[in-house]
Amino acid sequence: MSLSCRVGHHGDVRVLVVEDQKVLANRIAEGLRDQGMAVDVAYDGAAAVEVTALTRYDVVVLDRDLPRVHGDAVCASLVAGPSPARILMLTAAAAVEDRVDGLNLGADDYLAKPFAFAELVARVRALSRRSPATPPVVVRGDLTVDRARRRVSRDGRPVTLTRKEFGVLEAVLGADGAVISAEELLESVWDEHADPFSNTVSVTIARLRRKLGEPPLIETVIGSGYRLRAT
Repeated sequence: MSLSCRVGHHGDVRVLVVEDQKVLANRIAEGLRDQGMAVDVAYDGAAAVEVTALTRYDVVVLDRDLPRVHGDAVCASLVAGPSPARILMLTAAAAVEDRVDGLNLGADDYLAKPFAFAELVARVRALSRRSPATPPVVVRGDLTVDRARRRVSRDGRPVTLTRKEFGVLEAVLGADGAVISAEELLESVWDEHADPFSNTVSVTIARLRRKLGEPPLIETVIGSGYRLRAT
């Protein structure tokens, strides 16, 4: 199995880099380790499938064009399986269709080669904050969130949410009563093209509150952000 398991000693964030260009793979891994992350490397898709079945990762940096098992198939198997890892897909193809393909497969984010390393680090950090330290099913009072199946119910009543609404709810739940700012929500749920001065977050929060019903589960902390109301 072509797998390098030199894991950093620091860092709560565990990353798997899947890239068949070994020099690039090792450079990415070393750079992420310098940022305090624990990093493993797989040089082909088959090794990636094997190691993700054994090890829990927060983020998988996944090249799309891989030997043995294509990156698309690796992505699909990660999404279908129990792995909670967030997926950052790398591809040499910058076409919109390729980005859409990757996201449709269940990738959480996308980065076209060549990329600036600082941007890769920022994306991995943002995804790691979204990565669940919580179990697949989270229960808070009468709210049940099945993160694996992306299903939400309140007091036994199913609540249908958009992907963004679900992402916001997940982030607020993940903060576990701590305040999460609109900027943090924008960074973790939307992408880098989102306008930081727009009212996207407040509009999404308003829709989410309406769908979740009474009494309100998410409260606004004026000047700071949002938090889960204590139940």
